[in-house]
Amino acid sequence: MIRPDLSLPIPEDITAAHFIGIGGSGMSGLAGMFLDRGIRVSGSDRADSPTLRALAARGATVHVGHDAANLPADADTVVHTGAIWPENPEFLLAKERGLHVIHRSQALYWLIGGRRLVSVAGAHGKTTSTGMIVTALRSLGTAPTFVNGGVIADLGVSSATGGDELFVIEADESDGTFLLYDTSVALITNVDPDHLDHWGTRAAFYDGFVRFANEAREAVVISADDAGAQQVAAGLTHPHVLTFGEADGADVRLTEIVTEGPVSFALTHEGVTVPGRLAVPGAHNAVNAAGAVAVLLTLGYALEPALRAVEEFGGTVRRFELHGIEHGVSVYDDYAHHPTEVAAALAAARTVVGEGRIIALHQPHTYSRTQEMYREFADVLESHADHTVVLDVYGAREDPVPGVTGELVSGAFHDPGKVHFVADWQQAADYTASVAHAGDYIITLGCGNVNLIIPQVLQALAGAQD
Repeated sequence: MIRPDLSLPIPEDITAAHFIGIGGSGMSGLAGMFLDRGIRVSGSDRADSPTLRALAARGATVHVGHDAANLPADADTVVHTGAIWPENPEFLLAKERGLHVIHRSQALYWLIGGRRLVSVAGAHGKTTSTGMIVTALRSLGTAPTFVNGGVIADLGVSSATGGDELFVIEADESDGTFLLYDTSVALITNVDPDHLDHWGTRAAFYDGFVRFANEAREAVVISADDAGAQQVAAGLTHPHVLTFGEADGADVRLTEIVTEGPVSFALTHEGVTVPGRLAVPGAHNAVNAAGAVAVLLTLGYALEPALRAVEEFGGTVRRFELHGIEHGVSVYDDYAHHPTEVAAALAAARTVVGEGRIIALHQPHTYSRTQEMYREFADVLESHADHTVVLDVYGAREDPVPGVTGELVSGAFHDPGKVHFVADWQQAADYTASVAHAGDYIITLGCGNVNLIIPQVLQALAGAQD
C-alpha cells in the first residue's frame, strides 16, 4: 500500500496520463474524464473487465497485468491508487523517469480546477447521497460534473463531465484526502471512527472531519442524529451549518418514516412540511435523502422541488442491487463492509422481503478490519439475517494475518446453527442455494469481489430446484 503524499506538486498541464489500477470504479471514472479533456490515457489493472474494454473503446490504451513495459514513453503523469504496492514496476519506472506521480485524489483536484465543489463525506452513505444530489441537480436542469464511488444506476456511470460550474464528489476520509479539496458545500452523512491505520486515533479522525467542515467556503450540512457527527458539530466554527435528521432540533427534520416497501417520510424546513417517497427501500435512505435535500437548500433550491428531484434517484450499483431470481429466490448484492452498513442493508431488506427469509453471504474485507470488528459483524449478521454464509477474508491491499480468516466471524455467533463458514466459493454457492426457499432473499455483502460469486449462486439455485 502506498500512502498518498499530498505535498507532491500537481502538474499544471497534463497531456498523457497513465493510470495504475485503471479498472477500479474511481480510477476508471477519472480516466474517462481525462479522455473527455482530450488527454491521451493509458493504464493497467490486474484483471480484465468490461470497464477496461469500455475505456479501450473510447481510445485508452489498457493492459491486463502490471509491467514496466506498460508505461508509455510519452507519459508525463502517472496516477495511482493507495492500493498498489511500492514495488509496482510501473510506479518504480515512473519515479525513475522523474515523471509527475500523483495519487488519484490529486488527479481529481486537477480536474476540479477551482469549480464550485460539493463534497460528500462520512463513514456510510456517501455513494448513495452523492448519487441523490447528482440525480436531483440533473432533474432540476443543471449539468454538474461528478465523480462518485459507485455507478449511478439510472445513468450507468460513476462519473461524467457536465457543462455547469457545479462539481459533486464523494470525498474519501479513509486516507485524509478529503482535506485536499477546496470545498464550497460540505455534507457529512455520519462519523463512525474507521481507518485508524491512517488516522492513528479516534481524536485525530474526528479532528479531520472538523477541519474538513470548517474549511468549506459556503456551508456545512451535517447529521443531527449521528453521535459522531454531533461530536464533530461541537467543534465547528463555521457560520453556516445546516443539520438534518430525526432530532427535534434538526434544521431539515425527518418524520413519519414508513419502511414497508419503498420508504416514505416527511421533511420539514422553516415551518414547511413536504411528504416524500423514494424508489429505494430502507430508513437509512430516508436519512440520506434528507441530507441531499439539505445540500440542495444551501444551493438555493426550495424544499418541495428539491425533494421531488431527489425522489427520482433510482439507486446505485452494488447498493441493494437485484441480480436475478431463480425459482422464487431473489439474489441481491450490497457493498456494505462495516457493521453499521451491514445492519442498514439487512434492515432495508427486511422491509421488503415479506414472509421470506434473509440469507447473508458475507465476505469480510481486509484482515485489519476483520481482526478489529469480527464480533460486531457476527452480532449484526446474527441479529439481522436468518442465516449467514461467511466466506474467507478479501485482503485487498493487506498481507494475510495468521489466524485471521472468515472463521473468526462465524465462530463469534452465539447460535452456530445460524452460520456456516465456507472458504471455497463453489461450495459456498452450493450450500447457500441448498438452504434457500422460494420467497427468500440472498444478499452478498462486502466491498471486495464477493459480487462475482453471484453467477455461481444463481446457477446453483437453478440446479438445486431442477
